[in-house]
Amino acid sequence: MSEAKWYVVHTYSGYENKVKTNLEKAIENRNLEELIIDIRVPTEDVVETKGEEQKVVTRKIFPGYVLIKMVMTDDTWYIIRNTTGVTGFVGPGSKPVPLTEEEVGALGVEVRQAEVDYAVGDNVRIISGAFVNQIGIVDSIDAHNRKVNVSVVMFGRKTLLELFIERAVHVLRLRSQKYLFHAEVLEHNIQYCEKRRLAHFK
Repeated sequence: MSEAKWYVVHTYSGYENKVKTNLEKAIENRNLEELIIDIRVPTEDVVETKGEEQKVVTRKIFPGYVLIKMVMTDDTWYIIRNTTGVTGFVGPGSKPVPLTEEEVGALGVEVRQAEVDYAVGDNVRIISGAFVNQIGIVDSIDAHNRKVNVSVVMFGRKTLLELFIERAVHVLRLRSQKYLFHAEVLEHNIQYCEKRRLAHFK
């Protein structure tokens, strides 16, 4: 059997969780647990401010996309492609292209031991998401769950953000051009492939 890899599937806006639920039912009904291993709709916590009130809300990191770990076969392709709400796989001409190991790690879809090059009290810059380019101070680190709490100043107040470890980089580390945030690269690639796919049908 081929190795299972992560793929990106495009969905109608607002259908991400429905696609996930429908696929999970189809997998169970057809006994495909060994071929379609996992389905993810990546989310993140962000702070919304209304007047003097701040609250943390959960939002989708990539609206309109679902990540699926699967063994690509004619049957698995057909089931996913014909699930209500799915418009196609992300890739040139809608040909499924698996994510690289770096992209999988950056997106946080698989639990791995994260490498942390900063410590509590260090200054870090947020390099992706709603708070990109914000500089804050590391409050705590949870290496097992790959999460870090960073204190930033927003509207004159200190606000604590919970982020994936890869979304924060030590300020000194930014001086090296070799460090790129692969989730940003992936997002660019998704947009590029989607434009190519849409242009194909014009």
